[in-house]
Amino acid sequence: MFQNIVEITPDLIARHGLKPDEYERILGLIGRTPTMTELGIFSAMWNEHCSYKSSKKWLKTLPTKGDKVIIGPGENAGVIDIGDGDVAVFKMESHNHPSYIEPYQGATTGVGGILRDVFTMGARPIAAMNSLSFGEPEHAKTRHLVAGVVAGVGGYGNSFGVPTVGGEVRFHARYNGNCLVNAFALGIAKADGIFLSEAKGVGLPVVYLGAKTGRDGVGGATMASAEFDDTIEEKRPTVQVGDPFTEKRLLEACLELMQTGAVIAIQDMGAAGLTCSAVEMGAKGNLGIRLDLDKVPQRETDMTPYEMMLSESQERMLMVLEPSREKEAEAVFRKWELDFAVCGVTTDDLRFRIIWKGQEVADLPIKELGDQAPEYDRPWVEPKKAPAIDESTIPAVNNVAEALVKIVGSPDMSSRAWVYEQYDCLVQGNSAQVPGGDAGVVRVEGTNKALAMSADVTPRYCEADPYEGGKQAVAESWRNITAVGASPIAITDNLNFGNPEKPEIMGQFVRALKGMAEACIAFDYPIVSGNVSLYNETNGEGILPSPTIVGVGLMPDVTAMATVAFKADGETILLVGGHGQHLGQSIYLAELFGREEGLPPVVDLAIEKRNGDFVRGLIVAKRLVTCHDVSDGGIALALAEMAMAGQRGATIDLGAGPAHVAAFAEDQARYVIALPAGEADKVAAEAKAAGVPVVRLGTVGGDKLDFGAAGAVAVSDLKAAFDNWFPAFMAGKAA
Repeated sequence: MFQNIVEITPDLIARHGLKPDEYERILGLIGRTPTMTELGIFSAMWNEHCSYKSSKKWLKTLPTKGDKVIIGPGENAGVIDIGDGDVAVFKMESHNHPSYIEPYQGATTGVGGILRDVFTMGARPIAAMNSLSFGEPEHAKTRHLVAGVVAGVGGYGNSFGVPTVGGEVRFHARYNGNCLVNAFALGIAKADGIFLSEAKGVGLPVVYLGAKTGRDGVGGATMASAEFDDTIEEKRPTVQVGDPFTEKRLLEACLELMQTGAVIAIQDMGAAGLTCSAVEMGAKGNLGIRLDLDKVPQRETDMTPYEMMLSESQERMLMVLEPSREKEAEAVFRKWELDFAVCGVTTDDLRFRIIWKGQEVADLPIKELGDQAPEYDRPWVEPKKAPAIDESTIPAVNNVAEALVKIVGSPDMSSRAWVYEQYDCLVQGNSAQVPGGDAGVVRVEGTNKALAMSADVTPRYCEADPYEGGKQAVAESWRNITAVGASPIAITDNLNFGNPEKPEIMGQFVRALKGMAEACIAFDYPIVSGNVSLYNETNGEGILPSPTIVGVGLMPDVTAMATVAFKADGETILLVGGHGQHLGQSIYLAELFGREEGLPPVVDLAIEKRNGDFVRGLIVAKRLVTCHDVSDGGIALALAEMAMAGQRGATIDLGAGPAHVAAFAEDQARYVIALPAGEADKVAAEAKAAGVPVVRLGTVGGDKLDFGAAGAVAVSDLKAAFDNWFPAFMAGKAA
């Protein structure tokens, strides 16, 4: 065994993110002091990012099975059946820590990594989304982060050639020290063409594919599993560097090779690079792996085994290959001008062995590194709910229209066009909607089907009550997919929280997952893939709990799709679900009065499903083409967005109660729809028979959104306020 030239000290162990008891466990497993390379391998495999050691216990409580689920959590991405022999492959992952350190490359490599997760499964990516959370606009770093992250997302996705069809952007002071960059990708494959990461067979070649290995990203997974402090700039070398053009060639080469029958198992090199990909393939297949690092393509000289094993250089794959097809496989990759190197072999000894310059620098038990990594039952306490708000303290506004102008021109509610116009939303030619509606919709090439997807979470709700916030995140994604006419099938999640070693933070995690699980069961909406991002804290200040959900649904006939825009003057506007009264944790309170107070609205899952199924039935039957869900900002914001999208106004009756409550309440399970007058009467009667509350809100027409005694505003003035904030902020002209 190769001898250490570096002494393994308590400080060195700590810098590798390992606790003293974990190091003692390592000593017990291998019966000796680890080499520096072995210490790095354990650090990579046992960190939070790769092992899920704090979350694994609770992730097992989530529903993951369903009639249309083909592959659930545990693989590179989840897979669902969408009919006709086709499957959708999708996942979401975070690149939070790297993006805060170096926003452009952090976001770029986040997009690249999630695309690899999808095409590693044998699917061609057809859509991407993202969920971005930044600090308050006034913070010194926010504008820099927004510019870099958006440029990175667009730079990689546009160059690779995948449309970014939707997402979300929010601002809040609790993200000042930790931005969130959650990237989602979805691809299409044939049901009989799915590839897995589980290695099978002894004595088979382990092949390195793609770009060369460099020193970028060494220790990235470990960095992403720790809190930030004042030494953050020292972590810049742990951020990877992306090359979308190489990734595009890697995609084409992999998909071409997969058609030949040569591929037995394949795994992308993401977090922890060569280490994680090799260990996961071997551990899942109950096989050992022997790697010869002298055969690994390198772009830098004098790289150590430690650097090669922990490098997170991008655009790389590891594959177990059918030996008789080696020459054929190599020819494919050479054609695409990519590296191809047989660098290892599968073994029957369940050991992970690393050879460098003829010496063995690592010899470790592969199962304990991989699928038997530590699992903790972290102490947790019931999180404190926000106190219920005293409704008598909620200020009333007499002019709803004036208040609405302020809200649509606020940081969180203004147009995101400045963001999504930097993304190619139409590449591949199958995008059925541009961003800005309820969900992204992408046609399945060669069919009349489409897939709808929506990214959702309301962190202020989760902070006030993690259980209700978790339910609401799932419910809103289900509602957004329903609002375009698709049937929700399954979700992927990105669970962003603070330090799990704090019982109150762990309590937020536990309760949010409880709410999510209940919603998933009620909607038959299982979780098929996802990611956990913990330790999102800087100097002890954690983010808002942010369990981001991306739901995916199927639309059998894309020509039945509904959009948010008002279509014709004279149409009747109906509110499905009836008027609400909940203003706790509302945008109304936050944006107009600077108050984040009260409890979030309760999500009644049975009512949510009943109302949503009714609305979806109308859309699928081609009786309804204008629909918008009600969420942030209540019906007033929904109406404003519908008016701006359709460039036509409406006359609105807010009912007999306080106008500001009817306008801005954020009660759930509601939709605003518009139909021809005669059809609206029929729908209202059908809704009553089905037990679905429906209220007549008004009539489409004119150039104003007119709330009667509660004020009126020109649609053009709403649009000016809506469109102005983001460009002004990025130009340094707005707070």
